[in-house]
Amino acid sequence: MKFQPIAHRNFLFLQGPPGPFFWQLAQRLRGLECGIFRINLNGGDKIDWPGEATNYRGNRKRWTLFIDRFLNDHAITDVVLFGDCRPLHMAAHRMAQLRKIDVHVFEEGYIRPDWLTLEPSGVNGNSSLPREPDWYLEEARSLPPLPERPTITASFNRRARDSYRYYSRTWLMRPFYPFYQSHRKGSVVIEGIGWLYKFLRERRDARHTERVTAQLDAAPYFLFPLQLSTDFQIREHSPFVDMEEAVEYVLYSFARRAPEEARLLIKEHPLDARFMDWGGRIDRLAKKAGISDRVLHIAGGDLSELTERACGMVTVNSTSATLALAAGVPTMALGKAIYNVPAITYQGRLDDFWTRAPAPDGKVFDAFRRVLYDRCLIYGGLASETATSILVESALERLAGDRVSRWAPTTLLAAE
Repeated sequence: MKFQPIAHRNFLFLQGPPGPFFWQLAQRLRGLECGIFRINLNGGDKIDWPGEATNYRGNRKRWTLFIDRFLNDHAITDVVLFGDCRPLHMAAHRMAQLRKIDVHVFEEGYIRPDWLTLEPSGVNGNSSLPREPDWYLEEARSLPPLPERPTITASFNRRARDSYRYYSRTWLMRPFYPFYQSHRKGSVVIEGIGWLYKFLRERRDARHTERVTAQLDAAPYFLFPLQLSTDFQIREHSPFVDMEEAVEYVLYSFARRAPEEARLLIKEHPLDARFMDWGGRIDRLAKKAGISDRVLHIAGGDLSELTERACGMVTVNSTSATLALAAGVPTMALGKAIYNVPAITYQGRLDDFWTRAPAPDGKVFDAFRRVLYDRCLIYGGLASETATSILVESALERLAGDRVSRWAPTTLLAAE
């Protein structure tokens, strides 16, 4: 698609996902004669942005007026950021709103893989999309069926490399950004050691997962995929302090109200690298509740396959729920979630979900997905060079064109 120059717009880029995505997108916008500005908040930001930028080295108290003056002095028309719950991003978002400046919020995709989220008002629990099923049915009437596109190439090693590069540089350059406080809880060094420990136990976890999943044909089971306690989805958009609290809540309800023959399968998040013995923790809670023979735990496994075989999924607000909804599996969300819409997810009590939850309404969920694809999702990814190239073009059309891209640049889909 050919884009016309838009020289009257000045884009300010704040923090993006680790890797080259924001820099590459900015260069494409610069080619359209847009003004491009960047504020680095730490050493990771600096390494991901090899060009000219402003380095903010002040504290949180000074940030609000600093960002307001920056917006005004540079005639900023658009702010681009990744994640709207980071403290400095929240302040920047609010100050931009006061000046009637457009804010474009990127986040991991509502529906995965192959998509990222891009919304103007906020994402997840801050999304402006309504929670009314009739609204989605009406909006979807004029929308085409879901697009069929090639699967985006992805590499875990690429994401790991970009993350290591970003966070290690953040740590090494901390003296140059003395007041910076990460939105992520915990130590980067400790997390790195956690990843090493995770890799060392990978084979053991795989064998355990194989043994557990072999038992699943013996009885019906509910699936509970865990999330990261450090995720803003838990910290800001749920009633729980962390996932340990959520697990205890779900186990307590399951023990009291789930059918005797049912089991609960708890699956760890694949990116959880804390020194947390989930198996031991879950075993202790299950024994305390008197259901140790009915609760299973795994660290791996194919989430799609496990979901399709489940008789229900409980989640706080994980995007894993969209797999269950697409498969027609009854689903309950315990926190704020974009998909927590009547007729799609169960709206009653968790105690009743185990025995009364109906399957999602396929027509409403199809309408919901078509609206998301049309308004909130951009095609591409962050886990390979080709995925990022596709994502840049899709984001460019949303920012500089009229609609999200309706075509799949298959020439970019060759193997890495």
